[in-house]
Amino acid sequence: MFALGCDRAYLYAHPERELNLEEKSAYDAALAERARGVPAQYITGHQEFWGLDLIVTPAVLIPRPETEHVIETTLELARVGRAPSPASPKQFPGRSQNSTDLRIADIGTGSGSIALALAKEFPSAEIYATDISPAALEIARANAARHQLESRIHFRETDLLAGFENNFFDFVVSNPPYVGDSEEDQVQLEVRKFEPRHAVFAGPTGVEVIARLIPQAWAALKPGGWLVMELSGTISEEVKRLLTGWSEVKLIPDLQSIPRVVQARKTFD
Repeated sequence: MFALGCDRAYLYAHPERELNLEEKSAYDAALAERARGVPAQYITGHQEFWGLDLIVTPAVLIPRPETEHVIETTLELARVGRAPSPASPKQFPGRSQNSTDLRIADIGTGSGSIALALAKEFPSAEIYATDISPAALEIARANAARHQLESRIHFRETDLLAGFENNFFDFVVSNPPYVGDSEEDQVQLEVRKFEPRHAVFAGPTGVEVIARLIPQAWAALKPGGWLVMELSGTISEEVKRLLTGWSEVKLIPDLQSIPRVVQARKTFD
């Protein structure tokens, strides 16, 4: 499909199709790259996430199906309700996901996959997406433009939530680096070799970035706001400990019953 610039239906409908020299050269070059371990997504430059076709390059982590649990969790929490305004901290209005003043932060946006998926699901929300990598933000902006969402998402080059106001967001969501250096041998070779290391490895234990994000999220969230993060089973209990003082802390498993997402709510003042 990549070499011919066609879809799957075309391949099935034209089994007699022969490649010309240029197409065969492109196909052989792609096979050679894959044979040396380059992820297919970096070869084709595309990956689907939440029904969106996204541009990906070695500057960004390849979006994975497991991360869609972050979107599902956020949607479910938004259906239940969202954080109240500071003027009425004891009320929880349970406004719908179409609330025009819903504010969401996607921390470590990478390709922009989470921010774009949430912009698609929350058409009236104000969404901010941060990353420390200028190259990653360039890809995220390109993806937003491709899906005509560039006016809906505010991209900012910063470390986690640095520079944001207190009590500003209803949701802080993130797929942060959460693999420990000690786990490096357990990570797929193509991930270690080709995907951006700073987007995969957090430090010696794997919780270093999350440990910095949690207090920043507490400060940035409105009372009653939610923090939703992807994680791995190896650090799930430690992350729960770091969330002491938050309410409604819950680990959500993936389809293999491995803890994949944690949700936590900032308590009301």
